[in-house]
Amino acid sequence: TYCSPENSALQINRKQVMLAKLRKSCSCTPEKLKNFLMDFLPVLRWLPKYKCKEYIWGDVMSGLVIGIILVPQAIAYSLLAGLKPIYSLYTSFFANIIYFLMGTSRHVSVGIFSLISLMVGQVVDRELLLAGFDLNDDASPALGDSSLQNDTQSNTTAFNLTIAGMNAECGKECYAIGIATALTFVAGVYQVLMGIFRLGFVSMYLSEAVLDGFATGASLTILTAQVKYLIGIKIPRSQGHGMLVITWINVFRNISEANICDVITSAICIVVLVTAKELGDQYKHKLKFPLPTELVVIVVATLVSHYGKLNEVYASSVSGAIPTGFIPPKVPPFNLMLRVAIDALPLAIVSFVFTVSLSEMCAKKYAYSIRANQEMFAVGFCNIIPSFFHSFATSAALAKTLVKTSTGCQTQVSGVISAMVVLLVLLFLAPLFYSLQKCVLACIIIVSLRGALRKFRDVPARYQVNKMDTFVWIVTTSASALISTEIGLLVGIVFSLLCIIVRTQRPRTALLGQIQDTNFYEDDLEYENLSSVPKVKIFRFEAPLYYANKNYFLKSLYRLTNLDPNLEVARRKKYKKEKRHLKKGDHTTANGLGIGETALQLVPKQTDFQALVVDCSSILFLDTSGVNTLKEILKDYKDLNISVLLACCNPSVIDSLKRGGYFGKDFGSMQEMLFYSIHNAVQFAKDQKLPADCSV
Repeated sequence: TYCSPENSALQINRKQVMLAKLRKSCSCTPEKLKNFLMDFLPVLRWLPKYKCKEYIWGDVMSGLVIGIILVPQAIAYSLLAGLKPIYSLYTSFFANIIYFLMGTSRHVSVGIFSLISLMVGQVVDRELLLAGFDLNDDASPALGDSSLQNDTQSNTTAFNLTIAGMNAECGKECYAIGIATALTFVAGVYQVLMGIFRLGFVSMYLSEAVLDGFATGASLTILTAQVKYLIGIKIPRSQGHGMLVITWINVFRNISEANICDVITSAICIVVLVTAKELGDQYKHKLKFPLPTELVVIVVATLVSHYGKLNEVYASSVSGAIPTGFIPPKVPPFNLMLRVAIDALPLAIVSFVFTVSLSEMCAKKYAYSIRANQEMFAVGFCNIIPSFFHSFATSAALAKTLVKTSTGCQTQVSGVISAMVVLLVLLFLAPLFYSLQKCVLACIIIVSLRGALRKFRDVPARYQVNKMDTFVWIVTTSASALISTEIGLLVGIVFSLLCIIVRTQRPRTALLGQIQDTNFYEDDLEYENLSSVPKVKIFRFEAPLYYANKNYFLKSLYRLTNLDPNLEVARRKKYKKEKRHLKKGDHTTANGLGIGETALQLVPKQTDFQALVVDCSSILFLDTSGVNTLKEILKDYKDLNISVLLACCNPSVIDSLKRGGYFGKDFGSMQEMLFYSIHNAVQFAKDQKLPADCSV
């Protein structure tokens, strides 16, 4: 084929423009490098502008308060993760430092979080069980020190450790933190990849009802896991689906073995903690900062346990030795990453969603903006980097974020102050918690779940506001508690999407009447004193029209207008055929009835309208099936001399109709078929001279 010089020149110009754009985007200039660094490390932008005199007092105060709250919570949440308390302290320290460098929210508190700790703990327990370790907290810590009871267990354990790339000298604690760091690393990689490919939209599928239900169901699981520490009984840590039910069965079976010392301690701690929390909530407007109740309870309980020798005398379970300083960094075991790759995905999504939602809440409240994609990177590196330092997964936590904002926090400098408090404990104070009873830690965890468990009180009010969201909440809560947290989250997302599909498959439909002396039209079943328009039916369909609801659209239209055009056309054809038989002198039909009786059965309906107006204001989009459905009713009603007029179509719907050939090839009849308001369509229907109905 011949190519003109002009076309060749145009192609060359386009190629040059594309190459220039590519060269520009791939070039590395000092300015681009500077902008990249400042975007990747937002601290470089805001720290030089830090208003020391204005911000420092609030940041120091909130940092100290959060640090004081963080230490007991970190030690307590180690029970949920199935790890030693030292690893929780590492997690809290590194998360605060990294988010200070990379986060875009000024107020959010990133660190150890109960739901994330629970998800980590479930994976750790499962892998420990598969490796042949005893999940009992009081079991021997090292695999090599314990005599294997039979050859089967020995072979299973050795096999699992071999495929994981771990040697036989690595005991239970070593293997557990290896699983946790591998899981954390993979979750962080997922989050960074989601940030690179801009997959933050995934969080949109986690509705508020799903997140609330997931948090409530997980809270029930957390509470259940802590009951054995509350009453001091030794039962196996349940794994797999139905853990909540199995754990409660085991609790009631072993209730007679409850440790009276732990029961009394738990009762006292819960009363003190709940009372302090309620008083704090009641008088929070008078308090400059929250009461450090958890720290006071831990200090007092540790002193009582130490000097009362509760472990030696009453066999009360205690935290044990917590080493000081930092363990040398270590690369997370890559062979274990394959085992936990699937588990890391829901962990990454939940961690990101909670962090971004809290960041957006704070940004909206204090009138600044965040970058959701950068938040993805920040929380991803809060998982990747600490995983080399024996830490596990982190996320933003609602309770600590609210405390942070209420104590005068201005920037993430407060996070550095909190990290310094944790560092002080890591370097000097950790051994002092040796005699701290585990039942006290369990009490702190359970009392921290008050907010999530109070959601049950809101169910009636939630039901009044939105029934569908209530069902989503109930299903997600039930699945998260009774099956597992990961399955519960998946069930909640799927059920929520199904509810949306059901809503669009069977939406509200209505015939509209005119509000007297106005140009407005509304549902004649919802409003009184509406006047019907003579010879005109106005039909509203409150959903997109697509393949899944096209049949419902037609059924609703035929039912409300009391006219199925296909049946009516068939009836009229049959009537004309029988009349021709009558003229020929044939007085019987194939079914044996007289021609007069048959003609009486087939007399066509007298249609009470000559125009159908379809209100498209609620139809957001049309697919091919939707366009064909409208073309179908246009043709079918035309056979009955009834015109079909569309009103209030948005540009997307109009474009679909044009491309689908609804208005014909040249769009010549478009002005007589499409109207910008219902009233215009009604006036057109009244004014035009419609062909008289041929029915008799």
